[in-house]
Amino acid sequence: MSVTPLSDTELKTLLETYSTWTLRGDGKAIERTLKFADFNAAFGFMTRVALHADKADHHPEWSNVYNTVEIALTTHDCGGLSDRDADMAKFIDAAAKAAGAA
Repeated sequence: MSVTPLSDTELKTLLETYSTWTLRGDGKAIERTLKFADFNAAFGFMTRVALHADKADHHPEWSNVYNTVEIALTTHDCGGLSDRDADMAKFIDAAAKAAGAA
């Protein structure tokens, strides 16, 4: 399936809509760092996101150290950002809020 990259206007809207995310220096991904109460909360959040990502066939680039999760979203199929990243950011933001992330 062909994936279309976001236009400049769509990218601007994405960044305005999901203001907790920042554009990576190369312009090909959005990034966010989340802090949780402890490792258990961070890992639980990652598990929820992983289950959703697998169903959506769109997986984040991420790392976890104790209570901190760093996430980057990009669509490798188009070499940049797509609607898939916007959908994943929306899910991640809701899951992070539910898990009490800062």
